[in-house]
Amino acid sequence: MPDIQIDRAHLAPSILPADIPELSDDECLARLARAVETPDSARLDEVAALIGRLAVAIE
Repeated sequence: MPDIQIDRAHLAPSILPADIPELSDDECLARLARAVETPDSARLDEVAALIGRLAVAIE
């Protein structure tokens, strides 16, 4: 069976959240702090994206 090359870079999801604008780490932390000050299940996606944005900076 012949080898088939697949460019997996186009298949893999980005680790950078798409819906979070370019923020400095300080801006991201401030926004995350505001988002978790008052528990609101409607903001869970934003909180997860901000945490993901900070996790990318740590790597």
